[in-house]
Amino acid sequence: MVTNKTIKDAIEKGRSQAKSVIAFRDRALKSRAAAIRNLPSPLPPRRAFKAPGVEDKAFASLRRSLGPMPRGVLVAEGDSWFDYPFFDILRCLEDLHGYDVESVAHKGDTVEEMAYGDGQLEEFTRRIEKVLRNGLVPRAILLSGGGNDIAGNEFGMLLNHAASSIAGLNRAVMDGVIDERLKVAYVTIISKVTSVCERRIGRTLPIVVHGYDYLVPDGRGFLGGWWLLPGPWLEPGFRVKGFKQLKERIDLATKLIDRFNEMLKEVSRIGSFGHVHYIDLRNTLSKKANYKADWCNELHPTRKGFEKVTDKFAGIIKTF
Repeated sequence: MVTNKTIKDAIEKGRSQAKSVIAFRDRALKSRAAAIRNLPSPLPPRRAFKAPGVEDKAFASLRRSLGPMPRGVLVAEGDSWFDYPFFDILRCLEDLHGYDVESVAHKGDTVEEMAYGDGQLEEFTRRIEKVLRNGLVPRAILLSGGGNDIAGNEFGMLLNHAASSIAGLNRAVMDGVIDERLKVAYVTIISKVTSVCERRIGRTLPIVVHGYDYLVPDGRGFLGGWWLLPGPWLEPGFRVKGFKQLKERIDLATKLIDRFNEMLKEVSRIGSFGHVHYIDLRNTLSKKANYKADWCNELHPTRKGFEKVTDKFAGIIKTF
């Protein structure tokens, strides 16, 4: 059980990690400043639009072809919902909703890797610094994660065998994985990202977290899951535990997704997390007969599905 003390400890853990990374980045920024000062005859930054000339006209034409200025800059950390080949939430936010996105997301990353490794946090801090050097302040921070902590080789551990008298999801294991391990990891991530923003910008920024929609464990992996391609992530666990019917798999996956979303909702309601905004994506995508129009495989939406999901992100971001 996660107590108030555990939550406070996780928040402090996040702040401590942020402090360490900020100290590292401060040293790096001093080295950067010294390197720039020591450059021989440094050239001033090239102005995009000055006295008319052939080169400037070409540059202006190129600038116009790239479209109007963005609606704001977003900084993102997360998993494959933010880093999927050809289409994902971040691409949709840029191409369909007009935002610029600085991302350190990486497909396959778990919430625990994000929470307790300094790699993404250091790169996240770099991205914040780059945005500030351009004279901008990010409009919001986007966080995505959890699917890789549950799905995959370990998924079967969440299930009691279909032939047993306690068939279905194992409540004790779910408590440990979702309501303890993932909850504490999310609190830690949010705490350290918040602390970086406070130290670099002087205030908190809106942080957006999301739960996943209802999955369909039909055995489809990335591009069908052929050969060494990723997936499927859920069907093998269901099969080993004796769950053969797609409907019963969907029912159990639905309960699992509900539990994950409830956990995230609780995290967003922690007293010091008033700047955290939870997006409920459930029932955005179909899990009925036509589900393949929305689901590319067991874990990832199609392009059309990602567009539907992104609309909900855009709806909350525009309120900031």
